[in-house]
Parts: sequence; C-alpha cells; structure tokens
Amino acid sequence: MNKPQTKILRSQNVQTMIFWAVLFAGILLSLTGQALAQDVVWDGNTVQLEAEEIAPGVYAVVPQDAAQKNPQGLPVATSGGFIVGERGVLVVDSMINGRLATQLIGLIRQVTPKPIRYVVNTSYHGDHSYGNYVFPETAAIVQHPETQRYIAEKFDHDRAFMMQNFGKGRGIEDVIARDADLLVDESLTIDLGGLEVKILHLGFAQTEGDLFVWLPSRKVLFTGNPFIAEQPALPWLLDGRHAESLATMQKLWNLLPPDATVVPGHGRPTTRDGMKFTIDYLTALDRQVKQSLSEGLSLEETVSAATMEDFSGYALWDWVHSQINVPKTFNELSGDKK
Repeated sequence: MNKPQTKILRSQNVQTMIFWAVLFAGILLSLTGQALAQDVVWDGNTVQLEAEEIAPGVYAVVPQDAAQKNPQGLPVATSGGFIVGERGVLVVDSMINGRLATQLIGLIRQVTPKPIRYVVNTSYHGDHSYGNYVFPETAAIVQHPETQRYIAEKFDHDRAFMMQNFGKGRGIEDVIARDADLLVDESLTIDLGGLEVKILHLGFAQTEGDLFVWLPSRKVLFTGNPFIAEQPALPWLLDGRHAESLATMQKLWNLLPPDATVVPGHGRPTTRDGMKFTIDYLTALDRQVKQSLSEGLSLEETVSAATMEDFSGYALWDWVHSQINVPKTFNELSGDKK
C-alpha cells in the first residue's frame, strides 16, 4: 500500500502491549442465532488505539496492532476515525466500551480543542456504538432508523451477548444506550465548516442499517463492517443476503475514485483496490453455490465442495466461510430461508 508518510498519534494510556486470547472452546450464539467460534478474539481492556491523518483534517483511528495482524488475516479490534472542520468534529464509530471511547476522545484532543458535534454509528454492532454514552450530550448521535430500532428493542439482549462474546469486566456492563439525534434513511450531508461529509445508506450490506461516511473532497471513505479489512479478511454474512451485500459493495466500488483511501471496520487504511478481494469473494461464493445446486448437491456436500482456496487465508475461515457464509448462501439460493 503506497501512501504518503503521516504522523501517528498514539493513545497515552498506560498499557502498550496488545494481546489476544482464547476465550472459549466450543460454540457461542451469534447475533443471528448462528454458531460463533471463538478461536481468537481481541480484548477491549488491552486494545490501544492510534490516530493517523490520512487527508487534511481526516484521521483514521485503528488498533496499534492492525499493521501486523491485517496482512496475516488475524482478527483486529474496531477501526473508526474523526474529521475536523472549522466548526467542529465528526466521529466515526464510538468503540465497544468507555475505555476505548475515552482513548478516542483523547486522540481527538491531541489534534484539536474544537467541539465534538456528531458521532456516526455505522451499524448497531456494539463495538461500533457502545461508546456513545461517553461522548458529550451536545454531540448528536447519527444512525440509520434500523440501527435505532434494533438498539431500542434489543439493547439488553445485545449487551448480554457482547459480554458473553468478549468477556465480563471489559466495561460492557457499564454501557448505557443513547437515543439517536439524527436519522439517515438514505443520505445526509453535514457541513463541518470548509469540509462536507456525506453519510450514505446504499442498501443492505451486513445489516439493514449500515452507514458509510464519504468525504468527496478528501477522497476518503469509512465503511464499518461491510468491508472488514484488507485481504485475506472475509465479509461476515451473519444476516445472509449475499447478493445484496455484493450489490452494495459494487456500488461503493463505483462511487470511489481509484486513488481513494478506505478505512475498513476492523483494519488499517487501504485503497479502493483493497476492497476488491471482498467483492471477488462474494462473486465467487455466489458462483460456487449456484454450481453446487445445479449439480444437486446437499448443503453438507456444498460446504465440502466450496474450498475456494484462493480466499482461504483468513484465520476465521472455518467459521466465517464454512459455518456462516456458505450455509446462508445455500439456503437463500435454494429457497430455504433458515
């Protein structure tokens, strides 16, 4: 990835070593009732964030270990960012707990004393929205209506799931839900003062309420979870609907100029070309499952046949591909909407 040298701002909290641990052997319930294998995870009590200015006034905030882990296909904690205009700051995703939200605010304060005016949640997922309660009440929470609905109806269930998934004692117990102040159904343009930010909903991507943050003048896109990270990371089709996910990713591709910078949901900044692996995977997945159905293969036979070795470098391959993506796609294409 070729890009100009930029200044890195590191969190000044005490711990600087980041580790990942084995939480459970076996299976946990995922957000959609599917099995979630917890071979490797990240710990919200140990993640350290850093900020990198990737365009004038635009900062990516990523875990310090992303540059090491992303190329190896290892899971990385949440990435987001912030944008500084003449009138104030817009934040992209508020992290999983108060500790990381406070780190994020600290990184902003290393750059500017300007008020934080907006906090955009790219989805309802807790690692992108749980830190909302730490931000000033004067900061408007920006969500899609489906994200607002999910949090309003299922917050307690979701928080219990996240504690089961990421462990107790990680500050998730302290999270307080905040109501959205601004809802974005299709698009919203925010003028930060000399810098326009477009909040876009382009259709189903990973959830019903995915939002993308696009700065045309800076050629920077923040994606949230629909684009997890660079190759070899895979999309997580937890809610299925692979064809819609692919269509939305293709819309993103067509939206961006070739020299755009893309900040994924769990990784270091990359380019538009960095998204191609995800698009190619979804295309190949659709083709592979359709072929299996045309040959009369069962679900189990399809999972065995869908080796797709060109895409198999992700550390969570066995779970994401074999236990989630292939079965979801098979059921949809066969008309079995389990």
